[in-house]
Amino acid sequence: MTGSSYKNISFRETVEKIKLILTDFRPKRIELENARNSAVMILFLNKENIPHIVFTKRTDWVETHKGQISFPGGAEDTTDASLLQTATRETFEEIGIPPDEIEVIGQLDDFYTITNFTVSPFVGYIPNGFHYAINEREVARILEAPLSIFLDDQFFEVKKWDHKGRFYDVYFYHFDNDVIWGATAFIINHFIDMVFQYNPAPFPVLGDPRNAHYLRQNRQRKSKL
Repeated sequence: MTGSSYKNISFRETVEKIKLILTDFRPKRIELENARNSAVMILFLNKENIPHIVFTKRTDWVETHKGQISFPGGAEDTTDASLLQTATRETFEEIGIPPDEIEVIGQLDDFYTITNFTVSPFVGYIPNGFHYAINEREVARILEAPLSIFLDDQFFEVKKWDHKGRFYDVYFYHFDNDVIWGATAFIINHFIDMVFQYNPAPFPVLGDPRNAHYLRQNRQRKSKL
């Protein structure tokens, strides 16, 4: 199976697939003297055997990335024994899921953001029933996005954005009335590419008059894989 063939994958199959790829993976670390270390959790949950990923919409009260969609996570604390502890601690502080209820599968390559954060992404899942406890100062609401939207061209686009005179590719995933973009979109894009061998990034398809052409072209290309 490759690419969009995974769109109907079950929760159990998803966990096994991620374990197959990440269990022995050694992530690339980025060490920058002046960057702030942070960690996030790509957290899967089971909704009627359909894999979903947990995101949070940040409030306007937080220090950075106000109002954006992000993974649970945040900046490293001096009391954290590891970046994994940073990810699980922040997940608990933001949405109330205790670290011992998360089965951690592995870690992805570090990602450096233009806002001077080095982000270490971890991947895990919630094996049992749970209840959210939202930190209302940091989290406006929770999004549970099905894995399938990240395996379909029609929910994705890429734009060139100018930042301090340099142009960068910025990724966007559209889910209902929300947009997952920026560093979060790059991280999920890298994760999907790595685990499911699927990446729509070179082909913008939304908000473009060539949308139908791109989508048709992509599907024809993938059908030959």
